[in-house]
Amino acid sequence: MSKERPFCYTYSAERQEEIQKIRQKYLPPEEDKMTRLRKLHRSASSRAQAWSIAVGVIGTLMLGLGMSLCMTDLGAANLTMELALTLGILTGVAGMLLAALAYPVYHRVLKRERARIAPEILRLTEELLQ
Repeated sequence: MSKERPFCYTYSAERQEEIQKIRQKYLPPEEDKMTRLRKLHRSASSRAQAWSIAVGVIGTLMLGLGMSLCMTDLGAANLTMELALTLGILTGVAGMLLAALAYPVYHRVLKRERARIAPEILRLTEELLQ
């Protein structure tokens, strides 16, 4: 007959607490419904802002390039003065139009993003209102 070892169990509350703290650091963060709702709402406007800023900056840079071609000898270095002036005016006008489109781009992207996230927003608001 073999001798069996008796079962021995020791409980340490401090040890269990330390294990739980370490475990919590590696679990994905829990997100409540209100936080999720706020994130979704912010995502629509932040995406629209990013698009409109990009369009506005590109338009402004094009406007600056057109002004530079018109007002400096930068264009005259490789082109005739008339061609540089014409290209500068065309580039500047295109830049102005692109910069002016930043505001409509913002509203169009915002509308599209709101339509995209509307079902999730409505579902979350229904759950939160109950």
